[in-house]
Amino acid sequence: MLKALVTDVDGTITDRRRRINTAAVEAIRTLVDSGIEVVLASGNTVCFMDGLSKMVGTDGTIIGENGGVHRRTFGGTLQVSGDRTACLSAFEELKGYFAEKGTDLELFGAQYRFADVAFARNIDPDEARAVIRDRHLPVRVLDTGFAIHLQALGVNKGTALRELAGDMGIRPAEMMAIGDSENDIEMLETAGIGVAVRNAPASTQSAADWVSGGMYGDGFVEAVKKYYPDLFSR
Repeated sequence: MLKALVTDVDGTITDRRRRINTAAVEAIRTLVDSGIEVVLASGNTVCFMDGLSKMVGTDGTIIGENGGVHRRTFGGTLQVSGDRTACLSAFEELKGYFAEKGTDLELFGAQYRFADVAFARNIDPDEARAVIRDRHLPVRVLDTGFAIHLQALGVNKGTALRELAGDMGIRPAEMMAIGDSENDIEMLETAGIGVAVRNAPASTQSAADWVSGGMYGDGFVEAVKKYYPDLFSR
């Protein structure tokens, strides 16, 4: 049996309005109570992830900021992999570029982030990518569907999953990952089983081993029941 599950949050264990899917929470608690470790993985901040972990019922093992940070359980040492200085410098470049076009960029939760930067989706992410590429900046642009993020090259949810697996004493091949966005692709590719929920874009679905029939949290529940059938047939 797969020893751990790593799941994205927004769009994966929520509905289309970002409300937590209660059936998904019940499924997570069934896994946890059966000894399967559940890791929440998101572009969100550590403080957000801590609150969510407490409410959902996991042990606080998290991947945050799109892989820029990860931590083994509540009280564990936060590991920071991203280069926030490079991300902030890139953000200033984008801010100046779009200001000349009449669009202001404003950071989200800057004081709570350790590795990446995030800002509102009021620009075309492909245009931002072109600016980053033309100026040879060492970051990438991620569009999560909820915010635009800048992350250091070589840092993603997949690299965090691999490092976290070592901390947990298991292999990535013994982990299952579920996601719905482009920032989940490396995570799905690194895990032993990668699942995309049906609302995921084509690029994310292509990276998955299996795509659910259901969307959002319903797809998450469908996937968990498929790969942990013994736990849900009792």
